[in-house]
Amino acid sequence: MTADFGLNTRLLHADLERTAYGETSEAVFLTSGFVYDSAEQAAATFTGETQHYQYSRFGNPTTDALQARLATLEGAEACIVTATGMGAVSSALLSHVKTGDRVVASRALFGSCFWIVANLLPRYGVETIFVDGNDFDAWTEALSKPTAAVLIESPSNPMLDVLDIARIADLAHRAGALLMVDNVFASPVGQKPLSLGADVVVYSCTKHIDGQGRVLGGAVLGRKQWIEETLQPFTRNTGNALSPFNAWVLLKGLETLSLRVDAMARNAAAVADFLADAPGVLQVRYPGRSDHPQAALVGAQMHNGGSLVAVEIEGGREGAFRFLNGLKLIAISNNLGDARSLATHPATTTHMRIAPEDRARLGITDGIVRLSIGLEDSADLIADLKQGLVAARQA
Repeated sequence: MTADFGLNTRLLHADLERTAYGETSEAVFLTSGFVYDSAEQAAATFTGETQHYQYSRFGNPTTDALQARLATLEGAEACIVTATGMGAVSSALLSHVKTGDRVVASRALFGSCFWIVANLLPRYGVETIFVDGNDFDAWTEALSKPTAAVLIESPSNPMLDVLDIARIADLAHRAGALLMVDNVFASPVGQKPLSLGADVVVYSCTKHIDGQGRVLGGAVLGRKQWIEETLQPFTRNTGNALSPFNAWVLLKGLETLSLRVDAMARNAAAVADFLADAPGVLQVRYPGRSDHPQAALVGAQMHNGGSLVAVEIEGGREGAFRFLNGLKLIAISNNLGDARSLATHPATTTHMRIAPEDRARLGITDGIVRLSIGLEDSADLIADLKQGLVAARQA
């Protein structure tokens, strides 16, 4: 299917291969292994002379279908899917770097990503440098030396800082680095990092791509040569494989991805506008608002404001907890990108292992709550937030 078709059409039909039975929905191939017509065919498969499925850790028709459709959606040459989103991030980094290399990362990272850069990579002799995402003097200094990889999130978790991907890509490439972008908050329909100069894009497919809280999964997308020569040998031999059933569920999620993300973004905009003027709220961060610190950049590189809102509640941790406990419709959960609205307290959940001084530097105060806005009626969400804010003020 060519790019002449619209996004929603491609999400339904791109790279759709039917078996001889002519099924409407893609088949799910729940098999661990595959059989050969002969010993000669098996031997030729292992040498690469013959193309034949070997083992679902190496490849499977259902996971291959997901990889092909994600690559089409992202505008990437190739894709590898992984068991989880963190499996995607860790595989992209660990497959690419070696002892003596340097990695530069934006400071505003999801807790597990921060841990990999701050704790895991240095164990293997990789130098790691953190930079405040919008401090370009710091980026210029950090990337004045040869560097293997740069890792950023944009928008960031949970404060929704938006980074200038094109500008960072230029600096990274001058240092000889691959720019890896965690695009999960924007989703594949909200931002296209590869078109802005990124080399690698990673996703937790658990989030918007599934979008209904059912399965775990991850994806890494980039140039075909890097995927096949660097990433694929790593994922195949370390066992970071996605279940065929999970791949099938994610294929079903892709069919409605654009519709869901657009509707969630409209709801998030309405929620952010309400919270901006609500009593008991100290600040609101939403990329779709004109008061976002990087509003001009949002307009240049994002297609919508996304489905995440960060709100700071008066009263610190106690006020935030009273707010969360006062919600009846919005569930307390550290997941995001779900059809149902969710809320979490980053300082005690997703970012609890980041040192307090680092959280403070990122603006993650004890009053910050991250809202993942879903598909409910916006009036019902706002009514629920009102009662949460009332509860927050009842000290």
